[in-house]
Amino acid sequence: MKQSDIFRDNAENCLQLAERSEGRPAYNRYSRMADAWTALAKEQDWLDGEVPPIKVSVVQSQGV
Repeated sequence: MKQSDIFRDNAENCLQLAERSEGRPAYNRYSRMADAWTALAKEQDWLDGEVPPIKVSVVQSQGV
């Protein structure tokens, strides 16, 4: 299993905990944790070369 898949599993677990949580603070906490695990999974995919880097175009301004 790839590291990014493990991170996605952790994100899914956090979402399940959020759904079962009692109270808004716990829900928010688990939701933020799920977002963080998802971000880590995406970054790991990039580090593993599975996702190409984002191409950034630079626009040069002309002097006035």
